[in-house]
Amino acid sequence: MQKNLYLIIILFCLVSCYTYQVKKPAAATTDNKQDPKKSAALANTTQNTAPQNLQPAPVPINIQEKLAANKNVKIEVDGKTYKVIVDRWERDSLVAHPVHSPKNVLKFHKNQINAERIAEKRFSQPIADILTVLAYASIGVGIYLLVK
Repeated sequence: MQKNLYLIIILFCLVSCYTYQVKKPAAATTDNKQDPKKSAALANTTQNTAPQNLQPAPVPINIQEKLAANKNVKIEVDGKTYKVIVDRWERDSLVAHPVHSPKNVLKFHKNQINAERIAEKRFSQPIADILTVLAYASIGVGIYLLVK
């Protein structure tokens, strides 16, 4: 019983509510609030003309804005992933240090960084909810075992 309790306590200590999540760029929204008659007329006129590409062009990602100073991010550089804290930008180079070793300094050129795979460290509400329910359940089981 005690071994299981220690295992549960250790597992709770190792779980974090913070995860690295890739921020999706804001997609161009289409105006769906138009009058249905107008959109039907627009559809009829576009059928008669040559097909057009209605998808918005991808918005270029500015890496320097995404990687601001003191942000905790996970980046991919030349196929390797790094969890770093951004220190500063020196011209076109990112100066950062790994999360758990502030003495090491890493420099990456902005062309080496995969802009689509930049993940910011954020609080994850679903994980926090699961941990809360598990904590309440374990407290309930503990009280039940004490009373029994």
